[in-house]
Amino acid sequence: MDQPLYKKIFLALETAIKEGKLPVDSQVPTEKELSQQYNVSRITSKRALTELEQLGLIYRVRGKGSFVKALTSDATDTNVTSQKRILFLLPYLSDLSVGDFTKGLNPVMQDNQFDVLMTTLDFLEKKKASDIMQEFDGLIYYAFQTDQHLDLLFELSLKDFPVIILDKKIYELPFPTVLSDNFQGGSLATRQLIESGHTNIAYLFGDKIHPQSVRQRYLGYLEALNQANLTFHSTLNDQETMEDVLTTYIKDHQVTAFVCENDLVAIHAMKQLKQQGYSIPNDFSVIGFDDIQAAALIDPPLTTIAQDFHQLGKLAGETLITWLETKVKPEDITHPVTLIKRQSTKEITHEYSTN
Repeated sequence: MDQPLYKKIFLALETAIKEGKLPVDSQVPTEKELSQQYNVSRITSKRALTELEQLGLIYRVRGKGSFVKALTSDATDTNVTSQKRILFLLPYLSDLSVGDFTKGLNPVMQDNQFDVLMTTLDFLEKKKASDIMQEFDGLIYYAFQTDQHLDLLFELSLKDFPVIILDKKIYELPFPTVLSDNFQGGSLATRQLIESGHTNIAYLFGDKIHPQSVRQRYLGYLEALNQANLTFHSTLNDQETMEDVLTTYIKDHQVTAFVCENDLVAIHAMKQLKQQGYSIPNDFSVIGFDDIQAAALIDPPLTTIAQDFHQLGKLAGETLITWLETKVKPEDITHPVTLIKRQSTKEITHEYSTN
């Protein structure tokens, strides 16, 4: 792999300082000057200066710039390891439908002396693969849509740049994936309802676009129904909207329970049903997926399938570090999910009747 541009700037400045070409207390070129001199981004030149500061070679004065620091024995040690940096990309920095991976990721990165830049997927819009390789040592990428940024990610794969994909498998790319066992989750939710006496269980989709994770949950739902010899099921290509399903569909098919695509869909469905005069869980049992914060706060609190976002973040971090240290690409990791029982579900002794 070619030497990152930030490293070239760092080494050039380090050499100039240690050879006395940049004397103690003299001003170091600014981020802007370095970016123009080396034809790189400001982020790249900033990283070079940050690493010089971390090694005790320069100090910064607010509003004035960076200056050469008197050398210490620590600063003259050429074996000191420079700070490593990874990029963590999410669809949104604040999103109810995306859990908090950072509580698991950050401690792993701190223990291994990695800086983490967490930002949104929009960060890649004006970036080339070479920019990412120059500014970062690795990437953790949340796959919001599996066809997004395929060109850039593919180019990174051709350069053997370490990328961990989070949440969904991108089959066109050779990168390892860390994700929850969505199939297990769909089966777990459905079996819970079957064990509670429900036989007409519908799968409730949020919209007409069914991402990979939702399809896997749906297949788990079908497996549980099949194992229980239950013939009724929702179909993936139903034309009904959610509002249609929650009015005519439930009466036509005598539905008594719902496995929902995710918690947001479940919460919306519960509100819609209550507006129609139904009671949850007396009339319908509802199970969500994700265990977002709102799931425990809604009335009644939502039974759901919990993804362990903290553990997923930790696994993604550990997997990336292992790859960087061993130079061996890791395998995919599928992490189990857990059923969280709350008050949106109950046992029944007979089928719901519309009479």
